Amino acid sequence: MSDERVRVEVREHVATVTLARPDKHNALDLAMFEGIIAASEQVAGEPGVRAVVLHGEGPSFCSGLDLASLMSSGNGLDGSLAELQGPVPNRFQRVAYDWVTLPVPVIAAVHGNCLGGGLQIALGADIRVATPDARLSVMESKWGLIPDMSLTQTLPRLVRADVAKELVYTARVFSGEEAHQLGVVTRLAEDPLAVAHSLAEEIAGRSPDAIRGAKRLLDRSWAQPAEVGLALEAEIQRALIGSANQMAAVIAGMAKQAPQFSDPAVEPLGPP
Repeated sequence: MSDERVRVEVREHVATVTLARPDKHNALDLAMFEGIIAASEQVAGEPGVRAVVLHGEGPSFCSGLDLASLMSSGNGLDGSLAELQGPVPNRFQRVAYDWVTLPVPVIAAVHGNCLGGGLQIALGADIRVATPDARLSVMESKWGLIPDMSLTQTLPRLVRADVAKELVYTARVFSGEEAHQLGVVTRLAEDPLAVAHSLAEEIAGRSPDAIRGAKRLLDRSWAQPAEVGLALEAEIQRALIGSANQMAAVIAGMAKQAPQFSDPAVEPLGPP
């Protein structure tokens, strides 16, 4: 992983992933793409991680593509086109979609600029906490492009089709406050990083089996026929009932004590 671009710190079952290119508002150059993908792989392979906080160092979460850097890189436009012909998800999509496929919850703390690819990364998180004055935009049409970093798999779960179209067509910048009203942002806070860590710590205190099962249940059953969701509820619940962690939760709850859970085996990145 590029230490210059992305840092990962694990403490008390919470992984903090920091985009660390503050002088460029964490804009996405090739090294940043590689660093974010490596970070998601590192977190997926880290035993004991139960929740993830994703944030940007400096004045912004992520200001989107560093077009000048990408165009001046060795492969330039031809390299970008080759990526789009590769396997799905491709490298550009993985920086956002890897957080969807991670088996544990991801919380994005959004401040400053969260534009274009930066917004698509934030949309890959399960929960987004933003400052009221954060600046968000689905900015790709400004550059004659479409959003292609897994927005088709994330934004439709949050807003109506006409709202998504208006944001995509206009590429307009909207505030964290409006994002909350639209449903793009989960919660507003003056210190989103502190709130994100508090949420992550709360989640990390629950049974990791139940939390992973809940993420799998919601991701796989959302907008599916009733029989799909009902069957998945029963399947996951059968695996949880009577398990060691489920019994630990019951015993601790009855005794009004903090539960002691065992962490499941590491799961590689895979379908949500």
